[in-house]
Amino acid sequence: MRLVRFDLPGAEKPGVMNAAGDRLDLSAHFADWNREFFRSNGLAKLAEVLAAKESYLPRVSSSLRWAAPVARPGKVVCIGLNYADHARESGADIPKEPIVFLKGTNTVVGPYDEVEIPRNSEKTDWEVELGVILGSDARYLNSEAEAEAAIAGYAVSHDVSERAFQLERGGQWTKGKSCDTFNPLGPWLATRDEIPDPLKLEMRLSVNGIQRQKGTTATMIFNPRFLVHYLSQFMTLEAGDVITTGTPPGVGLGMKPPTYLKVGDVVELSVDGLGAQKQSFIAAR
Repeated sequence: MRLVRFDLPGAEKPGVMNAAGDRLDLSAHFADWNREFFRSNGLAKLAEVLAAKESYLPRVSSSLRWAAPVARPGKVVCIGLNYADHARESGADIPKEPIVFLKGTNTVVGPYDEVEIPRNSEKTDWEVELGVILGSDARYLNSEAEAEAAIAGYAVSHDVSERAFQLERGGQWTKGKSCDTFNPLGPWLATRDEIPDPLKLEMRLSVNGIQRQKGTTATMIFNPRFLVHYLSQFMTLEAGDVITTGTPPGVGLGMKPPTYLKVGDVVELSVDGLGAQKQSFIAAR
């Protein structure tokens, strides 16, 4: 299944995308794709509704906004330097354990929403990533098999970063990652059965039509099920939480000279099986 959400900010409704690419409205059957939905075995209930009623569900107008495919998560947990080739690009050692930081949940926006370049920013950067969405709570999991069962599915995640805030202003990375609109997510959540091997996905990102990133999840150092198991030893991952799993090489920070986003730039990114995003970058309001 491919879960979507649609409509204006603050008024989003749940839906799915069918095989023909149409969005179908499920708001008569479910409140939202949120923590309560996932915790209550919602994916199984959704499959039952689709099996019985898919052909009768209302189509969503193509003019309606694409929202993030899950409601505002409790946490956005990020993994740094999780691609061997990106670590080399950054001049960093290959991590022996995952580098973990948190991103503000207010960063999560739709895949085609505008992204704001923060005030006083000169180093706003791009990062295409594989997002992992939790389908159940996970605490002190015993194995990677348990971890995999806790994954609801995957989505394209754009981990926008302000490098000066992140690296030059002291402290941990959070303030360079948590600016408003800094995590476009979607366009859909593909359930786990739709992505049989998350380590065989091509990833791409372009800026103003020029390709900047092209990589594959095959170079990921710590795979999604490992990350879910690992993180569950330190924190309770809750249903609907998002893990964004790192980026392949080609970020602006790694270019010679470094190159960053400016007002008017357009970024397009995609991950195989998970669709594509497109954002225009504007000045913070």
